[in-house]
Amino acid sequence: MPAVTAPEAEAWLIEKIAHRLGVATTEVSREVYFDELDLDSTEALILAGELENWLGFELSTTTLWYHPTIKDLAVYLAEESVQRATAA
Repeated sequence: MPAVTAPEAEAWLIEKIAHRLGVATTEVSREVYFDELDLDSTEALILAGELENWLGFELSTTTLWYHPTIKDLAVYLAEESVQRATAA
């Protein structure tokens, strides 16, 4: 699978979170901490599963803890994606 860029990951996250919250994508800030979003734990687990399916690799259970905003997580996902694509 080709590497994912940070803007692609950010757009994906914003779209999925907006859908889960029932709001427009323009209402989801890339700078807001995940714990400030109105996602319950079940929705967060579903989102993480969808993200792993989209990326093609598993995420650590602490990924959201260490990358607590959409912006931070997108940068991490892009870096991880490049590392995995080049190692394959």
